[in-house]
Amino acid sequence: MSRIKVLIVDDSAVTRKLLTDALSRSRDIEVVGTAMDPYIAVNKIKSLAPDVMTLDIEMPRMDGITFLSKLMLSHPMPVIMVSSLTDAGANATMRALHAGAVDFILKPQVDDASGWEPFADELIEKVMGAFGSKITRKTAPAVLDRDDPLVKYSADVILPKKAAQTSRLRTETIIAIGASTGGTEVIAEILGALPEDMPGILVVQHMPEKFTKAFSDRVNGMSRLYVKEAEQGDRLYRGTALIAPGNFHMLLKYDSNGYWVEINDGPPVNRHRPSVDVLFRSVSQTAGKNAVGVILTGMGNDGASGLLEMKDEGAATIAQDEASSIVFGMPKEAIKLGAADEVKNIQGIIDYLKRVE
Repeated sequence: MSRIKVLIVDDSAVTRKLLTDALSRSRDIEVVGTAMDPYIAVNKIKSLAPDVMTLDIEMPRMDGITFLSKLMLSHPMPVIMVSSLTDAGANATMRALHAGAVDFILKPQVDDASGWEPFADELIEKVMGAFGSKITRKTAPAVLDRDDPLVKYSADVILPKKAAQTSRLRTETIIAIGASTGGTEVIAEILGALPEDMPGILVVQHMPEKFTKAFSDRVNGMSRLYVKEAEQGDRLYRGTALIAPGNFHMLLKYDSNGYWVEINDGPPVNRHRPSVDVLFRSVSQTAGKNAVGVILTGMGNDGASGLLEMKDEGAATIAQDEASSIVFGMPKEAIKLGAADEVKNIQGIIDYLKRVE
């Protein structure tokens, strides 16, 4: 197949070279051009017809979010934002995802040689995923390093499998949702449409620390539910949605006072922390049949086996359909495993969840 053509837009020459060098490691990707600001980028889009664009947020003459908003009106294409790990960078990235960006990646530290290879691998994976994504025109407005991203752990490293438990006294329903690429807007749409008396909801969205706080704050302002970034020991009440904090797993627990969450800093699972598989397994073991599992758009297979474990324990399970998924990776893998009772579009998922008691 022909190579994926990428345009890099960043005002830093150092970053432009670093991104170019990273993507050049893949035989399936060709960096067809670079631009130091959006005005130059517009001309290069016309002349080079890139398949995917990486875009910096802070640039001279026009910031990245303004440019992205204009681009999605006139020439929609897959865009990956290059973000900084700051509170301001996290908030700006949330606005970029809302404006139409497919995904984002944290800007690498030029003096961190050890982090370059994992960054390059992640960027290549995100470009490959973005190339296959659906973009629609926007309307106006041995001893292993446990954090080594090259080591792919399963959920066993956090929470071992247990034999099926046939009796439970719990009756409260729990809803568990997992997503990755493209998931932020879908989760916002779902939580924004649900009534305030919903059963407790747990969400894992693949996202770094700081970004999950900005994301949960934004969704809280759009929803009748109380949406917050989860903290150790948070109770899960009706009308509450807890979002797993970036760089930590989230597990459902139960005691005499009801459901609560454990925040766990164990190794990445399926190269993700938080991991959907970890959440789903904990829900299967703690809530059993009194749960609903939903797997949404995203790259890879995190959550597929966990959703199957939920189904095996009697929980209702749903996968987002291909037509409404930005990236039909995680739902597809769950469907292939036979983990999904039903396959629904976004509105179908909302309608189903509204009936959960």
